[in-house]
Amino acid sequence: MSPFRAHIKRFTSEDDGSTLVEFGIIMGLFLFLIFGLIDFSRLGMSYVMSQKATERAVRQAAVLPAICPGLPKTNTRGILEGATEELEFGAACSIDDNLCSDGGVQSCSAATASPTADLIWAEVSPLLPTNAQRENLRFTYRFDPNLGFLGGPYTPLVTVEIVNLEFEFVTPLGGLAALAGAANAGAVGADFSFPSMSASLPSEALGRL
Repeated sequence: MSPFRAHIKRFTSEDDGSTLVEFGIIMGLFLFLIFGLIDFSRLGMSYVMSQKATERAVRQAAVLPAICPGLPKTNTRGILEGATEELEFGAACSIDDNLCSDGGVQSCSAATASPTADLIWAEVSPLLPTNAQRENLRFTYRFDPNLGFLGGPYTPLVTVEIVNLEFEFVTPLGGLAALAGAANAGAVGADFSFPSMSASLPSEALGRL
């Protein structure tokens, strides 16, 4: 056998360093699983805490002065016909769909200049992901004919929702997935938006009693 062929045969049968190669492959997969567990645990916790933040925020918003401008102060009389025209102040708005004037829908974010927004944001921001901004917390005041009474304080349905909030992975899942041999690893660990979450409560005079 020629020296060259003997050298090639010896090279192909050599297994020095194979453990290091195997370790590199297994370590990439191991780190991917560990970091994935960490980040997806963070995701689950962030989702639950964000939902709790909306519930806490709406409880505050329902009893404090309104954040959004343009809300009526009281339930004024709507356009009525027939016997309901004779109803006096104090009659429940639910007696007739048009007894109380429709106050419409007002919507704004926690970035609105308002003492109520400042108070609520200070209360719920520790529950939200660290990248959350005031613009991600939206308040909506919607007229509900089943709430309030004619001549009384305007009492809309208050909804607080989280909008356009993205979850950021802190571990390099894409790189680890590529190291472990995954296809299209660039999509792994990419930021994505939280699903819609909101909470609603009937208001209680919006701090005007």
